[in-house]
Amino acid sequence: MLQQKDLAMIRIHEIKLKAGQSEELLSARAERKLGLQKGSLQAVRIVKESLDAREKPQVYRVFSLDLITDLSDEVLLKAAAAKKVKAQIAEELSYTPAPCLRVFETRPVVCGFGPCGIFAALVLALYGAKPIVLERGACMEKRIEAVESFWRDGILSPVTNVQFGEGGAGTFSDGKLTTGTKDAAQRFVLQTFADAGASPSILYKNKPHIGTDVLRRVVVNIRKKIEALGGEVRFESEMTSLDIAQNRVCGLWVNEREYIKTDTVILALGHSARNTVRSLFEQGLRFEQKPFSMGVRIEHPQDLIDRAQLGASAGELGLMAADYKLNVKTKDGRGVYTFCMCPGGYVVAAASQEGGVVTNGMSNSDRGGSNANAALLVDVRTDDFPSDHPLSGIQLQETYEKRCYEAAGACYKAPCQTVGAFLGGHGRADGNASKAGAVAATYRPGVVTTDLRQCLPAFVCDAIAEALPLLDRKLHGFAMDGALMTAPETRSSAPFRMRRDEEGRVLNVLEQPIEGLYAGGEGAGYAGGIMSAAVDGLHLAEKAAKENRKPFRS
Repeated sequence: MLQQKDLAMIRIHEIKLKAGQSEELLSARAERKLGLQKGSLQAVRIVKESLDAREKPQVYRVFSLDLITDLSDEVLLKAAAAKKVKAQIAEELSYTPAPCLRVFETRPVVCGFGPCGIFAALVLALYGAKPIVLERGACMEKRIEAVESFWRDGILSPVTNVQFGEGGAGTFSDGKLTTGTKDAAQRFVLQTFADAGASPSILYKNKPHIGTDVLRRVVVNIRKKIEALGGEVRFESEMTSLDIAQNRVCGLWVNEREYIKTDTVILALGHSARNTVRSLFEQGLRFEQKPFSMGVRIEHPQDLIDRAQLGASAGELGLMAADYKLNVKTKDGRGVYTFCMCPGGYVVAAASQEGGVVTNGMSNSDRGGSNANAALLVDVRTDDFPSDHPLSGIQLQETYEKRCYEAAGACYKAPCQTVGAFLGGHGRADGNASKAGAVAATYRPGVVTTDLRQCLPAFVCDAIAEALPLLDRKLHGFAMDGALMTAPETRSSAPFRMRRDEEGRVLNVLEQPIEGLYAGGEGAGYAGGIMSAAVDGLHLAEKAAKENRKPFRS
């Protein structure tokens, strides 16, 4: 292999290939762009890839490349300047967790094995701390069986489901790794996923995704790495209460029976561990209300999205199914936006409590399904909450999850309605939505067509009705009559925040930090997706490892 340290490494940008052209052409394109002789470059490394569809149906893949050659940096930079090509010395893209400055007197415990908990546990394991991970749901194999049973037969396990189990809620999603954060630790997360079996393209794609089918294997491989480093992952093990004395954590109880002595606990609960959150509130932890979003899953033919975004079907262009991201403001300033868009994907049943319906979206790595779906969400403000109680947002979620459950026959089928019927003010319509000219529903165990205005808050329905024509101007066909809306989408984020200080330590009701107790990720109100939750967990482990505390004594 080429030894990078002995070769020039210059980064250039805006190297284009037509959609469908081979990446093997990149070296020649870069040489021509710089006016170099053929064969001057020994190799190129893709640093970033994005799509340019401004001239659709002619679509380009646009690359930033690191050039590996024995030509000097000076020669390459001079060539780039002469051709007016943006270039600079390449910087190695990497991140190493901060050094561990602490000897762990007891094994740290991580509660939850979603993205936040996975990366908190991995970093602690790399530090040699041999963490214990508690996950209320089952391991991947049992979890897949439980979820498939629910989708097929409508038999819900409150313990192991789309929200709970190995990998957290992200396991049954698109595995999207996009985020608004610019944190350098993202590179560690991406590299970890790639090393565990995800496509190396996630390291440079502008919108990286893994896919549900691949993500399941990746999560298991990371778990095996944690275990190989001395960590322990206990499934079907729920943290039921904390032992806090003199404002420091001393241990915790598991499944109400087993006691684990520890002076370090990281809460990575996820946004749906409602019983645990209520228990922690009763124990005196400080919570506050947080705005969230509520709405529906909207489905379109994937070909419609492809043609709107690319000017042709993705398959004709040799590309993956096209995506979109849309947002508008209503007249009263309420935001309406799409979230967690799943190209070639499926709307999935994501309930975790008996007597409630929840929807989510997922797609496999090939994004090969015939439908596109996304959450179509409306901002929910804290003054929309039913009371001033810090956890009243949960009550709001549960109210409409139950209402949707009852509207669809109390069997975990979901209520749905076409955009045309919704905008036309039609009332309840029994039967299969697909027979009425709608996009065929992908939600299992099935849908029941009904009036969504009877299932969701009036302000949510009014905002969606106002927004649909506006969104259609941004993506032609978005408000097509046959587009199908399935309700409810309530779990995009937690409607509360667990207060913590700058060091990640949880605060009590007196606003005092609890020594050794940390909280992060979506379940604490500090993340909004796989990447941001993973990065938050990583940083919590770093913070736990830098504290030079007195040794734990019982």
